[in-house]
Amino acid sequence: MTEDPFVAHRGLLFTVAYEMLGSAAEAEDVVQETWIRWDGIGADARGEVRDPRAFLVRMVTRKALDRLRAIARRREDYVGEWLPEPLLTAPDVAEDVELAESVSFAMLTVLETLTPVERAVFVLREVFDVPYADIAEAVDKSAAAVRQIGHRAREHVASRRPRMDVQRSEQQQVVERFLAAVTDGDLQGLLDALAPDVVLVADGGGIAQATLKPVLGAKKVANLLRTFHKFGANARIVPVTLNGSPGARIVDVVDGYDTAISFVVADGRVSRIYAVRNPAKLGGIDTEAMLRR
Repeated sequence: MTEDPFVAHRGLLFTVAYEMLGSAAEAEDVVQETWIRWDGIGADARGEVRDPRAFLVRMVTRKALDRLRAIARRREDYVGEWLPEPLLTAPDVAEDVELAESVSFAMLTVLETLTPVERAVFVLREVFDVPYADIAEAVDKSAAAVRQIGHRAREHVASRRPRMDVQRSEQQQVVERFLAAVTDGDLQGLLDALAPDVVLVADGGGIAQATLKPVLGAKKVANLLRTFHKFGANARIVPVTLNGSPGARIVDVVDGYDTAISFVVADGRVSRIYAVRNPAKLGGIDTEAMLRR
């Protein structure tokens, strides 16, 4: 029996929705809505679809666009910094360098600065290599307009994305050195592991305690992180792979909230730290996400 195209491409559809929304929960809702729409057109009509993959990607893109526009105001009113939902990812995601970079926190936070249509065009073209004609149909624009939007989005992303040209082995070593310093409360070790202009962004969502604004500079970040050592037996660091890169999960912190941490490494040091503490965003770190291109 032939596998239903929706089932065959479900990982791809989730990945498209997640990259557009930055939320695993919202992406799952969009994928479910797409399934209901796909199932509702009937077996005969589905059988006449010439390219089910392209058809389903267009469907999920439209629904993700609608969702993104609907939640824009909600994110404007968000308490503190808004960060994407972290995902526990399998080793095969890290092996696909382009996919890993596209779902990284560094990229997703930059994508948040695009308009919904710019984000859709960028994701579909740059990550999934969807033809301009198909993108135009998905976003209800002309192919010429989509090319212009794509050019503008690429320039925008290129000017804002952190440099990420580092081998995974080096990234792993730097993160391990950093985590060891945090665990030991080693101030000098932290300063050695952090870039002088490091930035720490935390997301507590107004629920868990977190800095409301980014913390800038190695000394300020090191002093903030050093407090972890005081938690002692009440907290432990678990290395995990988040969004295709080495990350960490801090479990059973004193206030009862877990933390998922993602990193950007450059020139042998940690240059950015993203810490998600909002419990509503931590459901995706218990089960490996199925991400596909």
